[in-house]
Amino acid sequence: MNEMTDTHDVTDRARQLVEAARQLFVAGVMSHSGHANLSVRLDAERFLLTPGFVRDLRPEQLATVSLDGRVLAGELQSVSTEIISMHSTIYRARPQVGAVIHTHSPAATAFAVAHRPLPCRTEPMLRFGQAEDVPVVAWGPRGSDVSVRGMAEVLERRPTTAAVLLANHGLLVFGPDSAATAHLVVAIEESAEAEIAATALGGAVDFPVGALEDVRAAIARVSA
Repeated sequence: MNEMTDTHDVTDRARQLVEAARQLFVAGVMSHSGHANLSVRLDAERFLLTPGFVRDLRPEQLATVSLDGRVLAGELQSVSTEIISMHSTIYRARPQVGAVIHTHSPAATAFAVAHRPLPCRTEPMLRFGQAEDVPVVAWGPRGSDVSVRGMAEVLERRPTTAAVLLANHGLLVFGPDSAATAHLVVAIEESAEAEIAATALGGAVDFPVGALEDVRAAIARVSA
């Protein structure tokens, strides 16, 4: 890419990431603190990362970071430097991933605190890319070698998962772009809420065999 095209592409991805952050607040899936961090891949070695806050975020506030942890442009709050490795681990393990979102969404975080995988029992999870249980990564201090190794091990063991629960911490979701990843965050949080609510009615029930194939066929018919 020439320099002008590259600059335009970076600007476009930054705007998409800011819009994804806004949509998370609109959807009501954020924690009381509004804590989250979002990133979008620029190329094989760089990604844009939110600076330590996401409420009322602007594109020019994003920092450009290398996969080896260097801040190449912009600024990060000290609290955000701890999570660079969390995002870079995903980008290294999944070359097809274009965006990563971490939140403390309350219902999903409840499953993380309970160390319980979140079952895939709602259709939006099927439609937005998580057609399997969301696995739990064992706890480690944020950004530590223990945490990063745990994430890498789960990603290797679960090559098709698009999300993980970070034990005693929160939710980490990854997808092809910012918008798709934000949609999956919302779908997972809604599913976690439904799963918890269903316990009062005797417990949630699994999909019938073949549900994923049926949903994909329905999507294909509409898209044709």
